[in-house]
Amino acid sequence: MKQQEEQTAEKKKNKSPEKPSIYSLKLEELKKWLTANGEKSFRAEQVFDWLYVKRAASFEEMSNLSKNLRDLLQEHFVLTTLKTLIQQTSADGTMKFLFELHDGYSIETVLMRHEYGNSVCVTTQVGCRIGCTFCASTLGGLKRNLEAGEIVAQVVKVQQALDELDERVSSVVIMGIGEPFDNYDAMMSFLTIINHDKGLNIGARHITVSTSGIIPKIYKFADEKTQINFAISLHAPNNEIRSRLMPINKAYKLTDLMEAVKYYIEKTGRRISFEYGLFGGVNDGVEHAEELAELVKGVKCHINLIPVNYVPERDYVRTPKEKIFEFEKTLKKRGVNVTIRREQGHDIDAACGQLRAKERKEETR
Repeated sequence: MKQQEEQTAEKKKNKSPEKPSIYSLKLEELKKWLTANGEKSFRAEQVFDWLYVKRAASFEEMSNLSKNLRDLLQEHFVLTTLKTLIQQTSADGTMKFLFELHDGYSIETVLMRHEYGNSVCVTTQVGCRIGCTFCASTLGGLKRNLEAGEIVAQVVKVQQALDELDERVSSVVIMGIGEPFDNYDAMMSFLTIINHDKGLNIGARHITVSTSGIIPKIYKFADEKTQINFAISLHAPNNEIRSRLMPINKAYKLTDLMEAVKYYIEKTGRRISFEYGLFGGVNDGVEHAEELAELVKGVKCHINLIPVNYVPERDYVRTPKEKIFEFEKTLKKRGVNVTIRREQGHDIDAACGQLRAKERKEETR
């Protein structure tokens, strides 16, 4: 049985789509492709209109394109169609999707509803290699990177669901399964496509990228000089605790990470967010709050405290509410900009990777 599962996994790993996704192409790339294939470059904007405004489900629907061009597109590309395996809806309106990819692997995407609009949390990898000890996403390790079009398609699929309610996606966070900076080029193409006014037209300041702290990529991202919001999963005030929670800290120490953070702020002029999950008895004491305040002293930042979701495969417990408020109060006393993340989707498989771990056990062993 085990040998059969390993053979199936190997087949998945080696299976590539017959044709690339058209969602992977930036507008300029599509223009170049069209001119190289004897078509006028302005057709690219028409195609983008069909993809991102009209949200066409097939090339055949693109009625203002010639039959020859529609056939040409059909011959060379696919509209990446994610198969919806499961769609959960929470009492607070949060929606969680488990999508199947062309090779049978699965990914999660979450729609969160806020007073200020609809936010989509997207996945960048099938699994994750970072190995954070509190996260369900890393169960089973990394299977593969997503191509840009597979990330774009997640937003399109959620938008299609919202079309039925006459609503739109107003913001995007790259905080789903995987480490975005581990799939840097595809992530940057995704950002360009969803931000473009001919694409999904989501403003840069309504997009947030989060990383576990791959330092060389932080410097690279800083040099991009985008207006996109930037967050770092910190989760600890010192190297000892962070290495326990996040093995990546053994390669990229906290002191070096903070130097990269300062470079980013100096280069972009933008504030950075630190995600800090509170784990009962591990990193949630007043002494940890004091140490955290000292770590970020003088840094232009905001700290987002996260009451962690329980993950059955992991061995951490939630911090009691009174201790969360005490932690927040300690930071505020030290002049730190801090908020507690509002919990959403608590009555469904809300933790990142949890739905996939439950439903697709062969992927997460």
